[in-house]
Amino acid sequence: MSFLFKDREDAGRKLAGLYRGPMEKLIVLGIPRGGIPVAYQMAHTLGGDFDVIVARKLPVPSNPEAGFGAIAPDGSLYINEEMMQHLRLPPEQVNDIASRVLVEVRRRAKAYRGDRPLPGLEGTNVLLTDDGLATGYTMIAAAEMVRKFHPASVGVAVPVSPDGTARRIRPLVDYFHCLHVSHHYPFAVASFYQDFHDLSDREVMKYLRKA
Repeated sequence: MSFLFKDREDAGRKLAGLYRGPMEKLIVLGIPRGGIPVAYQMAHTLGGDFDVIVARKLPVPSNPEAGFGAIAPDGSLYINEEMMQHLRLPPEQVNDIASRVLVEVRRRAKAYRGDRPLPGLEGTNVLLTDDGLATGYTMIAAAEMVRKFHPASVGVAVPVSPDGTARRIRPLVDYFHCLHVSHHYPFAVASFYQDFHDLSDREVMKYLRKA
């Protein structure tokens, strides 16, 4: 099998070559854990600032690997209403799931950022990235949070994405870059990488310290 990327840093370098968005006051925010090496290499190659933004999916109770939405540390929430209705999840259960996930999101944000707030985003060009998209819900929640800081623009750049997810996200941001939009299912981000090991918090912190 031929892989598109050697590892996440390789994906970040290749993605930087595709980027055609604004360069002035550029800050690249990676979604941990897998998006951090991608964001680090993009920021390094493009000459922008680099930081982390945390968002997590809301798991389906009967299948925790699947999600029906996502939440960011400030409570920015995205829910797939159609999926929620299909799953017959009552609002009180959704609120309970969101509250529990929010605790974990804030714990992770605290672990990665300490007491350091997000950098000033007003008037900046924010580029959000991850090692690939699945449903895209976490990316949407992150974009919703970033919008509240009044940046000049919000863009998304990812190495790979399913076609349906790309179509979902494009209208929600100012620009969208993807190296490979897949029309084949089933789709798995890992299948495009030679090295797709689970990153540890220690590895995430290493990138943040290097920056």
